[in-house]
Amino acid sequence: MRTTAPVLIASDIDGTLLRTGQLPSAEVRAAASAVRAAGHHLVLSTGRSLVGALPVALALGLDDAWIVASNGAVTARLVGDRYQVTEQHDVDAEAVVRVAVAAAPGVRVAAEMVGDGYRVNTAFPEHELNGAQHRVVGLEQLWQHPTPRVALHGPEAYRLVWPLRALGLTAIATRTDWVDVTAPEISKASALEKIRTGLGVELDGTVAIGDSENDVEMLGWAAHGWAMGHAPAFVIAAADHVTGSIDDDGAVGALLSVLA
Repeated sequence: MRTTAPVLIASDIDGTLLRTGQLPSAEVRAAASAVRAAGHHLVLSTGRSLVGALPVALALGLDDAWIVASNGAVTARLVGDRYQVTEQHDVDAEAVVRVAVAAAPGVRVAAEMVGDGYRVNTAFPEHELNGAQHRVVGLEQLWQHPTPRVALHGPEAYRLVWPLRALGLTAIATRTDWVDVTAPEISKASALEKIRTGLGVELDGTVAIGDSENDVEMLGWAAHGWAMGHAPAFVIAAADHVTGSIDDDGAVGALLSVLA
């Protein structure tokens, strides 16, 4: 890209900026710093909860930035080490839970609590959720409070995608044993478009970097979509460019493309 105007760079976290459970490498941190020093906007756009995204933002030195969390269901503004949720789209958790437990009685269910953790019907394996896990006694407690996202975990959980989509919900199988469910027509792209217009960035000044199914709409939304080299073929097909894999710190090349 050759532009003097500020660019909005939306980047996925896991599998893109870092390996899950690790922090960004020194090379990724340096690239993020370089694009921000040039006046561009770096927006973390992730399936993680806000609690899970914040440590990555701080590790990258993002002290004045936007975060799109929970696959677009939560948008927050980070200033210093404090954040403000500016938009939250809640899902019909009762409908999700009823469909899930009827079709897969042993499925683990987690209803996100923004800024804290999750209400769960049974404990999730360690490191599978960001934030605290609050075990509920009855399933109805999973939907008694508003939640932007419900996570479903269990063998062949991906089979739940179709009955959930039949209800009009947004259901994405990020793994065969994991499904994220959000409100209808919610995606990373829908949240990023609002941020773009608010910042006054032209549509042709947008870049997105990702590696998974929940990045497909974001890659199509951006004027310049970059797929990680290890991404599945259908994700690469949704992008305009392909960079290196996570093993090669491929996100660095995509980030620095705005400085070329």
